[in-house]
Amino acid sequence: MGLSVTNTLTGEREAFEPASDDEVLLYVCGLTVSDDAHLGHARLWFHADVVHRWLDHLGYDVRHVENVTDVNEKIAARVGERDGWDTEADVARHFTREVIEDMRGLNLKRAAVYPRVSEHVPEIVALVERLIESGHAYETNGSVYFDVTSFGDYGHLSNQRPEELEADEDEALLAEKRHPADFALWKADGVGADAVREHRKHDHEGDLPTGQTWDSPWGEGRPGWHIECSAMSTTHLGDTLDIHMGGRDLVFPHHENEIAQSEAATGHTFARYWLHNGLLETTEDKMSSSLGNFFTVEDALDEFGVNVVRTFYLGAQYRGDQTFSEDAMAEAEERWERLERAYETAVDACDSVDARAKATDDALRAAVDEAREEFTTAMNDDLNVREAFGGLLDLGSAVHRHVDGVDSADDRADAGGAYDYRGLRRAVETFEELGGDVFGLELGREAGGDVELVGDLAELVLDVREAERAAGNYERADRLRDDLEALGLAVEDGDDGPEVRFD
Repeated sequence: MGLSVTNTLTGEREAFEPASDDEVLLYVCGLTVSDDAHLGHARLWFHADVVHRWLDHLGYDVRHVENVTDVNEKIAARVGERDGWDTEADVARHFTREVIEDMRGLNLKRAAVYPRVSEHVPEIVALVERLIESGHAYETNGSVYFDVTSFGDYGHLSNQRPEELEADEDEALLAEKRHPADFALWKADGVGADAVREHRKHDHEGDLPTGQTWDSPWGEGRPGWHIECSAMSTTHLGDTLDIHMGGRDLVFPHHENEIAQSEAATGHTFARYWLHNGLLETTEDKMSSSLGNFFTVEDALDEFGVNVVRTFYLGAQYRGDQTFSEDAMAEAEERWERLERAYETAVDACDSVDARAKATDDALRAAVDEAREEFTTAMNDDLNVREAFGGLLDLGSAVHRHVDGVDSADDRADAGGAYDYRGLRRAVETFEELGGDVFGLELGREAGGDVELVGDLAELVLDVREAERAAGNYERADRLRDDLEALGLAVEDGDDGPEVRFD
């Protein structure tokens, strides 16, 4: 059985069939960098990472793009809160650096590119122009709105119709629209000040900044929220994505509007499969920066460690909601320690016996096969990570039964000769391949040797270079590139982001 996923667009479980036989185009709705990232944000990152890793395991070449929203009223609202936060860009750079560090700390695979809104304004303007020219958008007082009545399938993703929607905006903005559900593609300078006030976290004297503006055919202004993802995804992945991932709370209006504006502009299906994460909750509410009930990624990594945090996320399938609590984290710690003990037991037993040993344990070898089959079946069943993890724990129990049985045997000839070396070796490889490579847990880090270490270090330097670039430290970023190249590692900055190759 191949991979099947639940497609939000159809509401059905569907066999996954990308447009290409060997490549998957994956787009993930990234973070608005207005605050520290919390575990609710990281839950989407984690499940996108597992999707990426599982597709890799299945043999696909994954082109993964995850945007950074660095232009937003929430960001502008924080200007002046700290020394050095003089502009919207200053605030965005600070939190972008924090996000990159959090992602590295969570052991996420790198996306091919992390596009920023501020760097794609020309593409956004061009897309808005296409929508105006095709009759799907209109300009009013320097702002541009998408006409939802011009797109016949509007509301299909969220099962809502334009006539049923009520806009939650002030009368002045509603008066600019032809239909209350029309949404902004471009905001004239000054539009959005109310949103800045809503998100303001400190007293401010004088004029309230609404953030950076850019010139456009309609005057000074800034992009609307929804248009950014359409412009960045099509720039880096083309008109049609294979998978679009995001939180369930983004289905409407954000993803609904992405579909409308993208398909109206290109005439092509925007995304073949929509995968939506459930929410991370505390006892009563979703974890949210605005509610103040969040646990930051940095704090979670400091308190629990990356393996326990990742094991916590492995406790629930991506589509379902998950509750963060002391009990849940205690369970995650216990499950991680069980897996780690089983892995270390298998490694130690292998190290203690001659690889030429002839002992066999049919039950152990069958357990390896069963674990692989259970893992694969669970992952192909809409990425059921909890069931897949359970298969690894079952294998761990089989490892302990084998080792304990040998250790307790009365007629054991020597210290390790009765262990099934090949059975244990296959168990170790299964833990490393499925628990390490697919689930991103820290098992078998030494297996790749020096080449793997060099690759990991090169990736780390690229992350540091990305952070320096985000901070506007272009000279430092260039020096890092030069240092890598001096070591024989060529850095190539392409449309899909920086890549390192060994010369």
